[in-house]
Amino acid sequence: MQATPKELQQAIVTGIRKTLLELGSSTKAELSQRLGISFPTVTKFLKQMEEKEEVRLVGMDDSSGGRRAKRYEYNVDFRRGLSIFLEKTETSYTVFNCAGEVKKQEQVPTVLAGGGLELLAGRIQSICLDDPRIQSIAIGVPGSVENGRIFFMPEYPDFQHVQLQEYIEAACGIPVVVENDMNAAVLGYQQTEKVEKEHSLAYLYLGKNGPGAGILVNGDVVRGGTFFSGEVSFVPQYDELTFQQALQQQPELGEKKVDAISRMVATFAAILNPYAVLFSAEEIGEEMLEDIRLRSERYIPAEHLPKLIASNWRRDYLHGLQCLGLVMMLEQS
Repeated sequence: MQATPKELQQAIVTGIRKTLLELGSSTKAELSQRLGISFPTVTKFLKQMEEKEEVRLVGMDDSSGGRRAKRYEYNVDFRRGLSIFLEKTETSYTVFNCAGEVKKQEQVPTVLAGGGLELLAGRIQSICLDDPRIQSIAIGVPGSVENGRIFFMPEYPDFQHVQLQEYIEAACGIPVVVENDMNAAVLGYQQTEKVEKEHSLAYLYLGKNGPGAGILVNGDVVRGGTFFSGEVSFVPQYDELTFQQALQQQPELGEKKVDAISRMVATFAAILNPYAVLFSAEEIGEEMLEDIRLRSERYIPAEHLPKLIASNWRRDYLHGLQCLGLVMMLEQS
């Protein structure tokens, strides 16, 4: 289907935004060459964006014999995003600009308890009223999500089968994306550490609500045919135990728990053969990683084991949500 004039115009604006943010600054000629659009077209759209203070002139390049070229940069505070993640014991909010700089951060008691849906909407409304530059909202939840609807989060019945995206958009009038916590975390790690897209990743989190995983293949989050990918708590490991049941039988990180985790690592290696399996450093330290690696070698040849990496789960999670929110901001008219 051929793009409409409005869609073509939006694609040009989005391209200018992304290029200026990526390069830091650019001239009209550089934008024209980079985006493959004419110099007059770039000039037209830059003028419109400059009038709205979305871009600004930062100086003039040295002359090479002709007229000196104007250099522009993107106003990273022109729009801001709000990322929120919902956990068993807390709800965390972060307001960030288009450069990923955190402008405000707050932790409050969890909204996952009874009546939390209205409480969440009310808090988001309050934050957005305080900062009218917020133009996107990214929400992370410890459950399975399909197109903004939470369809598997049995620990929190008030949020089960809720179309959270539509609910918050109706309450706040701002575009919303809702994502599973581990999908956001694995995306955030890939972006933070600049992992090559051809390197697949699996992020395993034991969690407060049971284990979950985020899987990234060729730079894309794997969601599965029914958006249930990553619900590793159901993976059978022993004669009558799932992965979650095996972990619950061993409250501390003892030998049996290490064995259950090592079996999961071997499962990832045999099915996905990822570049790395990631863990939360708050749950698994370097010494425990070595125990898991040695135990995993009982189940799969050592040369096929992925790297085992302890990372900052909270940082990865929030950065993943910010990446999702930034995409929405850059693609808006």
